[in-house]
Amino acid sequence: MTVLKKGACFKRLIAMAGVAVLGGVAFLYSGLYPMGADDPHYDITTWTLETLRENSIARASQDIEVPADLGTVDRLLKGGADYNGMCAGCHLKPGKSESDFTLGLYPSPPDLATISRADGDADSKAEDQRNFWIIKHGIKASGMPAWAPGHDDERIWNMVAFLKRLPELSAAQYQILTANAAGEGMIANSTDRVTTED
Repeated sequence: MTVLKKGACFKRLIAMAGVAVLGGVAFLYSGLYPMGADDPHYDITTWTLETLRENSIARASQDIEVPADLGTVDRLLKGGADYNGMCAGCHLKPGKSESDFTLGLYPSPPDLATISRADGDADSKAEDQRNFWIIKHGIKASGMPAWAPGHDDERIWNMVAFLKRLPELSAAQYQILTANAAGEGMIANSTDRVTTED
């Protein structure tokens, strides 16, 4: 290939790239992409966003130190109260299959009351790190807020502790564990039964 032909080929490539960029900009400003929460993304868009999200969270959360005391009753009770007040509307609770939020949000928030948890120490640690990061930082354009501005790390770890147990809970156990401070006497009397039941 002569130098002249190489130069012409390069110019064509530059021109094609320029047309592609201009086409992309025109599409962005056209308003043609549907942005309604009731109109799902194209499959390629969903795949791209999910792949980006999962890899980004895995990278960002991999060095988070997980507390050794996540299984304590104190963390479970505190995390349960916060989950009930801040999370259950979107992520549901035992015995509830939908809410106004789950019906109207896109992407639909995961039902954390039914999602099975990871088995094995490595998987469980990665899941705890991931849940902590998501609760603390939120996820852009998903409806999941960052709770860090009003919650310290201990409070967030309490919610992570509760999430580990949530799929195992019956509706009655959930009610006991998420009772507010006015029901602390009932919680204290019921803690052994709830934490030891299969």
